[in-house]
Amino acid sequence: MTFPPSPLVGRFAPSPTGAMHLGNARTALLAWLHSRALGGQHLLRFEDLDSGRVRPWAYDVTRRDLEWLGLDWDAESRQSGRLDVYAAALARLTRAGETYPCTCTRREVLEAIQDSAGAPHGAEPVYPGTCRARPSDPQRPAATRWKVPDQTVCAHDSLTGETLCQHLLREVGDFVLQRNDAVFAYHLAVVVDDALTGVTDVVRGADLWPATPRQVALQWTLGFATPRYLHVPLLTDFRGERLAKRGGAPSVQALREAGEAPGRVLAALARSLGWDVPGAVQAAELLPLWRGHLSAAGFLPKSQT
Repeated sequence: MTFPPSPLVGRFAPSPTGAMHLGNARTALLAWLHSRALGGQHLLRFEDLDSGRVRPWAYDVTRRDLEWLGLDWDAESRQSGRLDVYAAALARLTRAGETYPCTCTRREVLEAIQDSAGAPHGAEPVYPGTCRARPSDPQRPAATRWKVPDQTVCAHDSLTGETLCQHLLREVGDFVLQRNDAVFAYHLAVVVDDALTGVTDVVRGADLWPATPRQVALQWTLGFATPRYLHVPLLTDFRGERLAKRGGAPSVQALREAGEAPGRVLAALARSLGWDVPGAVQAAELLPLWRGHLSAAGFLPKSQT
């Protein structure tokens, strides 16, 4: 099946750290539906910068799982093959005086936060700027932190209609762009990748919603356009906890190799969204349901559903 060129470009960006579980598969399905329902291009990007966690076999297993489910893609990339573009973006920020070396350990950061009068106690630790003036221990390997702007940055979700505003310095703090082992950090890589590959629409899990304002701020600073963000609910288990590889969530690979029908898996994923579907479906049969979902959210005029 081919699709005409379109200004819309979507992507699915798994980490090859193990087999895809059903939660990953549902996000992959929704990202694919969004790209294809709107006649766009769809990219597969392996986020494999943390080589210590990568499992070499996971690339092929992920491809096989996606193909089994009928979720195709137009181009593929690996972050591990794009280190030069992240280095160039970091160099731009450094030349502009936007970064600084940081030699704090994680333990020292947590201790500094606890010792700080009036320290914020939000969902994540906020780096207190210990190394902004100079590295705390110049003899150690240094990470590179971004001097976040002292301002409020807002992100909009085109699916839920929500807007999230964060004062970056108070609520997020200067965050790492390159670790002290030279690995580029997720936030820098994802911003650069989305911009340089022309991604216009990002469908991803709701767990990444709190990180969106800092990514928007990085986009502004680097002169990149901000894509439309659509955050989808995470698939949970019977306890209401998110499915995760480390928690032993059932893998698509296991279902595939056990002889399960892909149409039944797709139907189960669709029903988990509250969609009324038969016992087995093909991915393309779900396109009208996603268009209807977009229309109900105000993303599409009803004439396009």
